[in-house]
Amino acid sequence: MTIDTELEMLPEALPHAGLETKSGIPADALVTHADMMRAFEAFKEANDQRLAALDKRGGDPLLEDKVARIDRALDALLLKSARPALGGGTAGDGTAREHKAAFDAYMRGGEATGLRALEVKALSAGSPSDGGYLVPSEVESEIGRRLAAISPIRAIATVREISGNSYTKPFMTTGPATGWVGETASRPQTNSPVLDELAFPAMELYAMPAATATLLEDAAVNIDEWIAAEVEQVFAAQEGTAFVSGDGVNKPKGFLAYDTVANGSWTWGKIGFVATGTDGAFPASNPSDKLVDLIYAVSAGYRQNGTFVMNRKTQSAIRKFKDTTGGYLWQPPAQASGRATLMTFPVIEAEDMPDIASGSLSIAFGDFRRGYLVVDRQGVRVLRDPYSAKPYVLFYTTKRVGGGVQDFDAIKLMKFSAS
Repeated sequence: MTIDTELEMLPEALPHAGLETKSGIPADALVTHADMMRAFEAFKEANDQRLAALDKRGGDPLLEDKVARIDRALDALLLKSARPALGGGTAGDGTAREHKAAFDAYMRGGEATGLRALEVKALSAGSPSDGGYLVPSEVESEIGRRLAAISPIRAIATVREISGNSYTKPFMTTGPATGWVGETASRPQTNSPVLDELAFPAMELYAMPAATATLLEDAAVNIDEWIAAEVEQVFAAQEGTAFVSGDGVNKPKGFLAYDTVANGSWTWGKIGFVATGTDGAFPASNPSDKLVDLIYAVSAGYRQNGTFVMNRKTQSAIRKFKDTTGGYLWQPPAQASGRATLMTFPVIEAEDMPDIASGSLSIAFGDFRRGYLVVDRQGVRVLRDPYSAKPYVLFYTTKRVGGGVQDFDAIKLMKFSAS
């Protein structure tokens, strides 16, 4: 089979702007591992032809276009393979079923008596001044599960659930002094450990899906799945931006928003970076050496759980890199639902990472499980509003989320600059 035939079999115009928000899954949303591998083999063959043409006659525009199209198809397949399926909630006890039934009545008809009684019975702190009721626990779990599946940083960070408005964590920046002594020698007093207190306040994140009366009156529509599907994409998009570049004002603080410094001069409270040595680009000769430098800028204790984070344009540039034996450094997922890898380390595609440009911090690498903390305040609340946008019913859905760097030594950045 020729590359052109393979290319025709690949998806050319898959949706990039958002995921399905209906309770069903379209047939074209399913991506098999065989699809991924076939696309990557076509990419490698076309790229090898492109490189051969460059060596012989200075390039071939048709081959350049072919490689670019397969590259876009690969990105689309990777995006589709990350889509989580809508799953049903787990069965709970009698109280959970009662809450679910009361929540369903509130969503469909605005009847809040049952929910109000349940919150009083559960000794809840009560509804906030703007109203609203907690969604059933299985719906909240479903929203959290789907966010972890499609929100790239949440999927690799530490996620902690809190009951208050802020989470405070002491962190030891310098351990207690130690030393070797003889059996009968004196033990001089050592220096005390140095602690840093990190605070992670939970900020309010909201979505406001709308529904028609017909949808709400349709008994066949699963309200739990509908609300989870409607809010997940909005929450994931807002979270993704905040966890990467948020300024910490009424939102989480992203790891790119902290002060950065050349890794050789790294100090606690800053994020270290490795420069490419070329402004706005990888060096023309042996560009993959800079990726090796970035990997080994991370201490061994963090490196073994390291993950690359970059957007699809940066990943597209790196996908063409080869080692000295001609093998591609980027590899597609080794199994269904797996992650693409770069130099054996997983690659997370985060569209909020900046494109390669002068002075950009376009690649991050490190142990994000230890380096970045996401805090979720318990409870997702929904306020039914049938008045503001008649004839539609709005559902003002809120979730309290915070985040920030918790270990400044665990994450390193690549800076596309001369120094």
